[in-house]
Amino acid sequence: QVQLVESGGGLAHAGGSLRLSCEASGRTFSNYVMGWFRQAPGKEREFVGRISTDGATTYYADSVKGRFTISRDNAKNTVYLEMNSLRPEDTAVYSCAAASMGWGRWTYEYAYWGQGTQVTVSS
Repeated sequence: QVQLVESGGGLAHAGGSLRLSCEASGRTFSNYVMGWFRQAPGKEREFVGRISTDGATTYYADSVKGRFTISRDNAKNTVYLEMNSLRPEDTAVYSCAAASMGWGRWTYEYAYWGQGTQVTVSS
């Protein structure tokens, strides 16, 4: 089992920045591809990005590419989501997840999920 706890959400103005953290406990964090997802009210969960086990490789959804950056610190069992140039359409609950299989692009690859943290971007 892996337990994931997100923090860092809140309110930001359009054009602003926020940094989310996701701390893991339980099994060896460095064994897991980590991903970030978001879900806006009335919408389906959306893939934001993922990072490889060693942090060397990342991949982002087109909607956040160039604005969001995922990083990880395996010594601290933590993955981060740096969000810049925020837009009102980025408003959502953001969740981190640990993948038990695959490359980490699809929801079904993730076995463990955090509770999520709310991000609200005002115009």
